[in-house]
Amino acid sequence: MELQQLAANLELVEVVPPPNPKVNIEGGYVSDLLSDVMGRAAANCIWVTVQSHPNIVAVAVLTDIAAIVIANGVPPDPDTIKKAKQQGVALYTTKAPAYTVVGQLYHLGVGGCTS
Repeated sequence: MELQQLAANLELVEVVPPPNPKVNIEGGYVSDLLSDVMGRAAANCIWVTVQSHPNIVAVAVLTDIAAIVIANGVPPDPDTIKKAKQQGVALYTTKAPAYTVVGQLYHLGVGGCTS
């Protein structure tokens, strides 16, 4: 499913627009442990986390993740937004708990992704 469709279906708040809103999301990954994401997440996945600091953008760039969703109503740090814009990383927020977001993704046909 295309990223723009997922974002609309999940009612995500777009903080930083995706460089390619039509990128096909090949799966999803949920983790708050950055080393776990670096070692296991795959390219073109959507990553759900509650982390909001700038290092999440670096991890997304390293793993070629298509988009980051910050769950639980956690606002991204201003430096995170700035870095996401600079690096071309799509960044979304939602008030929904991470567990709910992952369930919604699965319901939409987005399975897990690992490298």
